[in-house]
Amino acid sequence: MENILQQIGIDNYIYLSTLLFCVGAFGVLFRRNAIVMFMSIEIMLNAVNLLLVAFSTLHQDAAGQVFVFFSMAVAAAEVAVGLAILVAVYRNLGGSIDIDNLKNLKG
Repeated sequence: MENILQQIGIDNYIYLSTLLFCVGAFGVLFRRNAIVMFMSIEIMLNAVNLLLVAFSTLHQDAAGQVFVFFSMAVAAAEVAVGLAILVAVYRNLGGSIDIDNLKNLKG
């Protein structure tokens, strides 16, 4: 049986990760909701991870897959801290997590 990468092709993985990264960048740049921005950052990170795994499989080197494993662990910790900050902001601003309202927190 053929390798799945040979069936699909590396160029399709590149196109998919480029599309996912652009969708994530669009979400970060044009949306003002903090939760949507966090999800967009995670989409961008997963696009990069997909490309790392595809190239790691292409070159038959496990280093890229190990790097993705550690990257996902750091991303999980980042999301936990980010959501904790969002809960604190939600409580202090009276029910809003809009990024534009964070300008009022300056001292």
